[in-house]
Amino acid sequence: MYNNSADLSEIVNLFDFEQMAATRMSRMAYEYVASGAADEISLRWNRTAFDNIKLNTSVLNDVSRLDTSFTLLGRPMPHPIMIAPTAFHRLMHPEAELATAKGAGMANTTYVVSSFTTTPLNQIAQAATSPLWFQLYVRDDRSFTKDLVQQAEALGYQALCITVDTPTPGIRDRQVRAGFALPEEVIAHYSLGEIGAPKNPITWRDIEWLQSFTKIPILLKGIMSTDDAAKAVQVGVSGIIVSNHGARNLDTVPATIEVLPRIASIVNKQIPILLDGGVRRGTDILKAIALGAQAVLLGKPICYGLACGGAEGVAKVIEILKDELHLAMLLTGQPRLVNLNRSLIWH
Repeated sequence: MYNNSADLSEIVNLFDFEQMAATRMSRMAYEYVASGAADEISLRWNRTAFDNIKLNTSVLNDVSRLDTSFTLLGRPMPHPIMIAPTAFHRLMHPEAELATAKGAGMANTTYVVSSFTTTPLNQIAQAATSPLWFQLYVRDDRSFTKDLVQQAEALGYQALCITVDTPTPGIRDRQVRAGFALPEEVIAHYSLGEIGAPKNPITWRDIEWLQSFTKIPILLKGIMSTDDAAKAVQVGVSGIIVSNHGARNLDTVPATIEVLPRIASIVNKQIPILLDGGVRRGTDILKAIALGAQAVLLGKPICYGLACGGAEGVAKVIEILKDELHLAMLLTGQPRLVNLNRSLIWH
């Protein structure tokens, strides 16, 4: 499934990580991570939409001291780069989610652990030196779901990300052609035997049920419409994540960065907005923050970094983006992340 850690010294950017990972992961594992839904049109849009946004620079500003810090859910954050929930890390590296957690600590970032973790939550918590959140698929078995949430709470996971965009897994042709199946030694401890996302449509009533007992903040992951964003504010969740599930569910939905400005206008800073999908450059982060996000989450690049170098690979993915973000702030004349707004976007 994986080789020993590679020499990361020649890695320059996140695209290099993907190229290296393609040579080090099994074909099945690589296709699982890299693929999108159906014809992968949205997968391409997630990336090209960022490329098509132009930056508006400002000169002769004092950028001698850069500040990427901000506050999220009442907690200070040193930078706006987080690790998105992705499944089955043991497919990518023998240390699996433990390496991801260690890499997150090295890069001083928050790691959102997937429901389909191949490492128990308590072991990840023991290895972590930076904040952990937990991503949840709500199951029909409410006792199981409640116990899992309360276990995460007791272990110190600081927020709960509810995936709301997956009543059923999408059409994933590349994954099928690669013959995706979990090897015997890869155990997803909380999957109830499911390999893909559970076929379990949830409703706003399920969110209200979770709110009735959860002690940590709830964020809804998979918001792509203004109506859903408005409803999320109305029901009192703590935040939303603009996400099209890494373009892995429904093809031809818009890129997340295209949807973001409309949702930000509706939310109007009442609750935090995070974004994932297609982020590969420091300039992408700048654009996302300018258009209304508080932070971005990385999925596929983290998997590639993990496959190439374990904890060090994960940390290097984040560090590359942090460096690129700093340079982008310098070159656009923006010393403070929290001051970014749409004036940074060239029209």
